[in-house]
Amino acid sequence: MRVKGIFFDLGGTLFSYTGRQGGNGIGYLLKAARLRLEPQQIGAAWSKASALVGARYGAMPYFLHKDLFRETAAAFLAEFDREVDAAIYEEFHQRQLQGMLQHLPIRDDCHATLAALGSRGIYRSIVSNIDDDYLDPLVELHNLDQHLEHWTSSEEAQSCKPDPDIYHYCLDKSGLGIDEVLFVGDSLHHDVAGAAKVGMRSVRIYEDGVATPLTHGLEVTAQPTYQIGALSELLAIVDQLNG
Repeated sequence: MRVKGIFFDLGGTLFSYTGRQGGNGIGYLLKAARLRLEPQQIGAAWSKASALVGARYGAMPYFLHKDLFRETAAAFLAEFDREVDAAIYEEFHQRQLQGMLQHLPIRDDCHATLAALGSRGIYRSIVSNIDDDYLDPLVELHNLDQHLEHWTSSEEAQSCKPDPDIYHYCLDKSGLGIDEVLFVGDSLHHDVAGAAKVGMRSVRIYEDGVATPLTHGLEVTAQPTYQIGALSELLAIVDQLNG
């Protein structure tokens, strides 16, 4: 079946998880809670909090990531018998958001690949497990709107991958059929598993040594139709499928 559209995940796909990504939110949180910790203490406690909270959220078909991050921060502080008020968590969220906007690196071949797909008449969209206050600024900051027919957050769809509803929501938005779309993402747990649930072909983009975040409580239930190491490799796949 010919490919008429490609749905792209955001983090780990159009943007790489390599390099610096975060802001100074955790540092601010420590200062607000009057905690002095060694880096290894911070890493161990944050990993434990992420696993605890992530396992619960991973079972939900929909949630706001702002809530996930806030509860993870609260669980982290609870490891040291600390609590802070709601204003501190809001400031923490804003600092993490600004850090991501400043430091999450877009892939070098992102714009060129999206443009080349557009020249082939391919419908292009982002389908992301993130809230609107993350997705919209990233699209604007990197001028991705010039290459996209639409972009959709899990907040807009009220569904988080691998829940099938977000895929059907975006198919309705695009007017395309399941067998006309490739889903491109980095996560076996979210992107590939969800695409398989609805019968959609998938392409996994893989980077050595880069772990997919927020996989607690989820299982790998499917394998991708194709695997690539760079976005530009999509062009050969599309050309082969479309003859």
